Amino acid sequence: MAVLLIAEISDGELSMDATAKAVAAAKALGDVTVLAAGSSAAAAGEAASKIDGVSKVLVAEDPMLGHRLAEATAALIVSLAGDYEHIVAPATTDAKNVMPRVAALLDVMVISDASGVVDADTFERPIYAGNAVQTVKSNDAKKVITFRTSTFDAAGEGGSASVETISAAENPGLSTWVEDKVAESDRPELTSAGVVVSGGRGVGSEEDFALIEKLADKLGAAVGASRAAVDSGYAPNDWQVGQTGKVVAPDLYVAVGISGAIQHLAGMKDSKIIVAINKDEESPIFQVADYGLVADLFDAVPELIEKL
Repeated sequence: MAVLLIAEISDGELSMDATAKAVAAAKALGDVTVLAAGSSAAAAGEAASKIDGVSKVLVAEDPMLGHRLAEATAALIVSLAGDYEHIVAPATTDAKNVMPRVAALLDVMVISDASGVVDADTFERPIYAGNAVQTVKSNDAKKVITFRTSTFDAAGEGGSASVETISAAENPGLSTWVEDKVAESDRPELTSAGVVVSGGRGVGSEEDFALIEKLADKLGAAVGASRAAVDSGYAPNDWQVGQTGKVVAPDLYVAVGISGAIQHLAGMKDSKIIVAINKDEESPIFQVADYGLVADLFDAVPELIEKL
């Protein structure tokens, strides 16, 4: 079977982590062709060709494919769909925008956040905030799938796939780019970071959240937050980890002042090592933590920063 995988590209560069993990998932379905689409995508296509398991790369460069405009990208994917039984992508913000449009245009269901491949028609996906795993079987002729990359190991490098340049499809003209506002940071990107330090409602204020940032900087980590902290205005929306935020699976996750609501656990429980600091020893976070410290974070975190 043939699989078309939509590469995750940001500012012309391939997001290797997300794309390589999606390739690892897609390899179980058949020969993988990667589509690198954007206003600048040649370098990303070249990088994708080196991922082990990729048999071919299609590069589509056109100004209308830039600025994350989903309609033009969806039209391109649909124009290519006739040659593929599976159309897949990592479950990133961009893919969650594009893939439902592709499914609607093809008049098929979309299988979102797939965490396991049973066979070519059957997939596993988490439901109820990750407390149950649903097995979904699709009888559609074409399967449209996004893969939850935190549950797959990245495919290695060493491939040598052929790279072909293609033209974009006709622009549907349904949206236009106005401007981009980018939050710049020297810290790692949250969803691909090896270490994440997150703060919760217990941090108490936006000013005190600086403690979380200092600890993260000492560890070379990304900064995360619970929904309670974001809703309280302590941290920006793009730091939110959880069911309605970002899903992370770093090597080390440090939860500071986070009680461990089920919605937050859904976004981080696949982390390799979980460390929790909370003064309430009954907090649910301690049920999933590998290491728990019952302490006031305003005592423990400054001491930890000093010792680091």
